[in-house]
Amino acid sequence: MPSDAKPDLQKKLREVPHKPGVYLHKDRLGSIIYVGKARDLRKRLANYFTPSRQRMAEHKTRALIESIWDFEFHEVRNEPEALLLEGKLIKEYRPKYNIAFRDDKRFLLVKVHLSEPWPRFQLTRMRKEDGARYFGPFAHSGALRSTISWMNREFGLRGCRPLNPGENDYRHCHNDIIKNCTAPCIGRISREEYLAKVEQACDFLQGHSRDLLTSIEEEMREAAAALDFERAAELRDMIANLQQTLRPTRQFRRRGVPGQAIDTTADLEELGEILGLGGPPVVMECFDISNISSNHIVASMVRFRNGLPDNANYRRYRIKTVQGQDDFASMAEVIRRRYSRILLEARERVGAEEADASQEDPLEAMRRIEAEEEAREAVDAGGPEKGRRPFVRLPDLVIVDGGKGQLGMAVRELRRLGLQDLPVIGLAKQREEIFRPGESEPLVIPHDRGALKLLQRIRDEAHRFANGYHQLLMKRRVEESILDDCPGISRARKERLLEKFGSVSRLRKAGPAQIAEVSGINDKLAEEISHFLKTH
Repeated sequence: MPSDAKPDLQKKLREVPHKPGVYLHKDRLGSIIYVGKARDLRKRLANYFTPSRQRMAEHKTRALIESIWDFEFHEVRNEPEALLLEGKLIKEYRPKYNIAFRDDKRFLLVKVHLSEPWPRFQLTRMRKEDGARYFGPFAHSGALRSTISWMNREFGLRGCRPLNPGENDYRHCHNDIIKNCTAPCIGRISREEYLAKVEQACDFLQGHSRDLLTSIEEEMREAAAALDFERAAELRDMIANLQQTLRPTRQFRRRGVPGQAIDTTADLEELGEILGLGGPPVVMECFDISNISSNHIVASMVRFRNGLPDNANYRRYRIKTVQGQDDFASMAEVIRRRYSRILLEARERVGAEEADASQEDPLEAMRRIEAEEEAREAVDAGGPEKGRRPFVRLPDLVIVDGGKGQLGMAVRELRRLGLQDLPVIGLAKQREEIFRPGESEPLVIPHDRGALKLLQRIRDEAHRFANGYHQLLMKRRVEESILDDCPGISRARKERLLEKFGSVSRLRKAGPAQIAEVSGINDKLAEEISHFLKTH
């Protein structure tokens, strides 16, 4: 709620410590309008309230300063923690005066699957429930990459990509020759010995083993004493990277408070109450359109159950009926395809004659079938019988990423399918406003409420999933286009090659003899294709 009495910011500023942290500026309505980090919180915040700053600042900064009604801050232990928390809060609140960190890109993590035959350390931006061991996040990506590269060499760990490397992979690798790998692929080391080295590397990443860092520092001093300044500088940079990576940092959750978990049950109940749904939306589906270019317009549908991602029921779509970039028509197509399919599968399950004879509203019929299926599964206790497809129920709430236009198209398609009573809302990114059918004014939920954060999580997940699919299609297109430049490759030969090998990356790994097995390609052309892909 807006406050008529503006806080005494100068008095509040005197309570701010001279320590690193993150600050959040608020406007009169209490909305977060800017998130920033500082090495010294008091000095940084004092700059905003200095008269000379207002006069000399650029237009955007002056507009920000004039909008500041209040601020809050979170103290952290060091600058990397401040950077991590700043990125987390910007993604959470999406302040209008911030530019960096507003996308769905996350800080890097390191993961290792100890159950793999020969585990290796990999970089990722997503933490998944896949049984892997994760380290991070890490604020400095360059330092982290250098650290992982050094760590692999120091402990003799493999950096190759195959899950279970063998002699064929060894022929194309020189790390064993230059003593950078223990060569588990040819049995130079047993799995037990290799796993022991992986555990040592894990301890090092967690900061439990500082002896190696001390030995590098000693080697640097010896190189400097011997006037080998190039080696000393190289070791100095390595030490700096290791110190940046191994500096202890915390993981931050909601509102930057360590250890405060998200209460999905409370968020669902609050959302159901705010939207007047008559209960918490146990199953929610959110749609997003990605049309970065007109070549590949795609859509995503992510499904949350009990406030958590139901990854097995995510869906992605290539838009087929829309020419050019038209978010409204694209949203209509994907809504139509999703729910017409659900209704058709339900009709097939109960039988066409029974469905045609029923006088029930489609939504009422679906809810009845859902109850029957749940009762059947409870009796069977083993899930659907063999050969019977799992039943897909309608969601309790449909969310479209966008404002009135996207919502209007979704409502139109749902009405055509007889699902006009299915709850649906639009969530606009710019000001996080919620649009509802038949309501001219948007609904605004305060930014600190769990209900809004739940909607933001599912919307951001739909956005990430759509962008990931778009990037995958673009990557495939870029890879496949290289065959257009290969001499002797016609459209038909290109299609046959991709049909056999699946992708250009697999075709690159194939030998001329394998390529020559494709219909219409002789030995000479196969040699030319292999040479072309290896040199381009």
